[in-house]
Amino acid sequence: MMLFRAVALFVLAGLAEIGGGYLIWQWLRNGRPLWVGIIGAIIMVAYGVVATRQEFSFGKTYAAYGGVFIVMAVLWGWFVDKKSPDLNEWVGAAICLVGVFIMLLKK
Repeated sequence: MMLFRAVALFVLAGLAEIGGGYLIWQWLRNGRPLWVGIIGAIIMVAYGVVATRQEFSFGKTYAAYGGVFIVMAVLWGWFVDKKSPDLNEWVGAAICLVGVFIMLLKK
């Protein structure tokens, strides 16, 4: 159950950080209205709150989350931005996930 909770929190944190960052990107880089950036900033704050719900220490949480974030960013780019990842991106993301699982083997 703890593993399911940890994975769910990593995914939720990833969606919040990537989604919030994406909205800020749209505002600053693509000329979207200010309110888009404000919503992105609010979502980024939610990311910070979600990350604190993990049972791991700060360092372990953020290190492991970094690997999850990389995989989710590749997937976000593929599905939302319609940019197909190349082989190097897939291999790199897989290596990151291996690192995450190694870090989380022991609480």
